[in-house]
Amino acid sequence: MNELIDPRKAFGEAVIEAAQKNPDVVVLSADSSSGSGLTNFPKLFPERHFEFGIMEQGVIGFASGLATTGKIPVFAAIAPFVTARPFEMFKNDLGYMNQNVKVVGRCAGLTYDQLGSTHHSIDDVALIRTIPGVMILSPGDPVTIKKSVHAMISHVGPCYLKIGNPKMPVLYPENIDFQLGKGIVMQEGKDVALIGTGTVLSKAVGAAMLLEQKGISVRLIDMHTLKPIDKELILKAAREIGKIVTVEEHFIAGGMGSIVSEICSQEFPAKIKMIGIGDFYASNGPYEQLLGKYGLQPDQICETIIRFLNTE
Repeated sequence: MNELIDPRKAFGEAVIEAAQKNPDVVVLSADSSSGSGLTNFPKLFPERHFEFGIMEQGVIGFASGLATTGKIPVFAAIAPFVTARPFEMFKNDLGYMNQNVKVVGRCAGLTYDQLGSTHHSIDDVALIRTIPGVMILSPGDPVTIKKSVHAMISHVGPCYLKIGNPKMPVLYPENIDFQLGKGIVMQEGKDVALIGTGTVLSKAVGAAMLLEQKGISVRLIDMHTLKPIDKELILKAAREIGKIVTVEEHFIAGGMGSIVSEICSQEFPAKIKMIGIGDFYASNGPYEQLLGKYGLQPDQICETIIRFLNTE
């Protein structure tokens, strides 16, 4: 977990790789290509790059139109501006019409740290999971970001992919088995199941290491696909362990923790602790300090889990 890579760089490289293989891949920008890691795309494929300026609602509609012609549009911009701002267009033009458009929210979670609540995207999963048929991807390292890009472009149907902004550690080898809708068991354990996703997956990994040092056996799961989620893997943890902790850089309401709780409540009740952001507007400031403010650093996750395990 030493090498750090910009997630936007990994994303941009994967889109270019996909475009080199498939001439139907096109990129749409709302004054956002460079910030999304796609600076080289218009240089390589000028006829396949469309710049619209800051009008995300219109871009969604245009992407839907392109999809009807057989193109595979990839629209990347700041996460709240491709989810919350054009929600109606996302719901109607992409979801209801079942268009093969790939929407990418970069600087997701709290990673647009200094600009505060207007630029945080800690409600995107809650919003987009209400749209029938839309796949939601939340990869947690540069390797799975690249694999997510290739997988979603191969998948036929609307997708939402969220990535962060700060450099992130490489957690996986290049040959990791990645499948849409299937979580990855990063390590086996019997005392608690710790499910992480996206921008704070590495923090969950760090917490698992600290817990193991304290003699607590952790089943560590990377839930890179949030819709459709790996129901079988969640229920397996519920049956075999009975104690599940979810960690995400998102509101507790409506995020991965809510999805896991909904599944368990309906099929196999388990004791669940959700670690995320409460019912308030998040602050601005340096990213790592923001994570600490909301209990998302490895030592904090570790202590929260210990308290959770000690409250029977």
